[in-house]
Order: sequence, then C-alpha cells, then structure tokens
Amino acid sequence: MNSQAPILAGFDAGQTQCRCRLSVWEDGQLRPIGDGSGPGVSHLDAADGEERFRVAIRSSLNRARLDWTQQLGRDSNETAPIHAAAIGASGIEAETPLQARGRALLAAELRLPETRCLATGDERTALRGAFPEQAGIVLISGTGMIVVGRDVNGREHRCGGWGWRLDGAGSAFDIGHQALQLSVKMADGRAPDGALRQRLWEALSCRSAADLKALVVSPDHGVADQAKLAPLVDDAAAQGDAAARAILKRSASALAEAATATAKALDLDNPSLSARGGALEHLLEFRQLVNKEMFQLLPKSNWQSASGDACDGALAYALERSSFRPH
Repeated sequence: MNSQAPILAGFDAGQTQCRCRLSVWEDGQLRPIGDGSGPGVSHLDAADGEERFRVAIRSSLNRARLDWTQQLGRDSNETAPIHAAAIGASGIEAETPLQARGRALLAAELRLPETRCLATGDERTALRGAFPEQAGIVLISGTGMIVVGRDVNGREHRCGGWGWRLDGAGSAFDIGHQALQLSVKMADGRAPDGALRQRLWEALSCRSAADLKALVVSPDHGVADQAKLAPLVDDAAAQGDAAARAILKRSASALAEAATATAKALDLDNPSLSARGGALEHLLEFRQLVNKEMFQLLPKSNWQSASGDACDGALAYALERSSFRPH
C-alpha cells in the first residue's frame, strides 16, 4: 500500500452493534484494509446516548485497526491516521440538529475537522451501499426497522423507523414484543396457552406473568433484549406454531406496507429491493412472509443482490468529504 494513500473510515452503527470498515483510496478506488465491531448506539438524546455513540466509534475503530495491523504483521501504533470518516447511525435524522451533533462527536473522537466528517441515519448509508447510483428501496429490519428509497433523479423518501415507542412494527423488537404481549394473555386465559409462552418464559427465566412484568421494567432490560426473542418466534413458526406465525405475518405486513408507501412516494412501479438487518437476513420464516407480502402489494418489484453494505455506503460518503474525492 502507498504510504501516502488516504485512509477512510465508514461506520454502520445500529442498536445492537457498530461496525467499522477502514479502506484506502488508491489507484482510483476504495480498497478495504480492516474490519471491526463494537457495541451498538442509542438515540443521542437518551441519558447515555452521546457516551454510547463515542464508545461505539472507538471500540469498532480499534478492532478494525487491529484487524488491519494483524494482516500487515505490525504494531497497532504504526497505523496511519484517518483522513475522513462517515457514520450511519440509528436515530440520526437527516437535516436535524442531531445530525450536526453526530458529526461533531465523530470528528472529536477521530480528531478530525468536522468538514471531513458526516453523520447520518444508518438507513441512508445502507441505501448508498446497496444502490450507489441507481434507484431502489432498502428494507431494514434489525432491532428496529426503517425503509428508505431513491428514484432515478436522486430524490429520496424514508418511511417508518420512528422509534419503538411510536413505530416499531416490522422489526425484531416488534416480533419479540408481540410475543411477550401474547404470553401474558395466554397466562391469564385471554388466549389459549401454548408452547410459545413456555419457550419465551424459559429463555427469560420467568415463571409467572408477575416475574415477566418485573423483568421488562428493570433498568437492565431494553429494546434489544426483546429483539433477541425474535429467533424463538421464528423457530416456533417453522415448527408449525400458528400463534408465532401470526405474529410474524403482522410484522411482515407492516414492513411491506412501509416499502409500498415508499415506492408510491417515489413513483417506482417496479422497484428493485434490498433486504438489510438481522431479522431479514437470519429469520427465514419472517423473510419468506415479507417476500410474500411484498409481491402481493408490489407484484412488479424484484429483490436485488446489493453491490455493497452500509459500511460501503458510509465510505462513499467519507470519500466525498475527503480532499481526494473523485471528480
């Protein structure tokens, strides 16, 4: 590698984890040199939001640097400085004060001028990575959910993803939360009892609805903890549990409706679609139901293998903010 070639950092910061990819701009292209991951972020206005944001950046960057130096057989102290960086983070809305705060935090953590940094929503970096130039819609379902699309003229539209208190339908949290709601109904006779309740309560070490109530209001129990229950629901549905399948179907319908609204807002009759996030990538029953709902609502849509991920999208934004960006 040319020792003078600029190093760029791209971050994909979700609620569960933050990933960092280091790349070098060399010979007119970006070449990855190191990847690392760290803890996730929360909304910047949360009590520990800014600190979690900084820790996510620092931890994932340190591990990406370690990955790079291990490949080179060098000490981590010998790595070159970062020239420009961008982060796509959960909860950051474009063109809001939060975006400016996120950029300032990123710049401070990396000791860079703010002009060489960008902070935006993780949905924007996912869109940029999946569809660098062309029109398309990205459906993101991880701990949270959001849908974002772009038309051929570069006009963008986002739908959903307004936080679990307002709009979590279509996410892993939504699946886990619905399952817990059903479990207490099962426990007190409002719904037929079943194996799903038993599996959930066993996973949470709860023996009664009172135990569950105490658990979910404890300071140590958060959105991500309920999202972690989604694989249990998906497994139960795969084994023929009708209640679990109904939960997945409601969540899949919500995600497909958000994608359909995005397509209509952008006048995309046959949009290319890209799936992102742990729920869509790892929950097979849920993915199949989303696929079915999408083709019912948008029969001319098509799933496309994305050219890059959210870290690639963040790196593209970082390159634009560097003095080495292509013209």
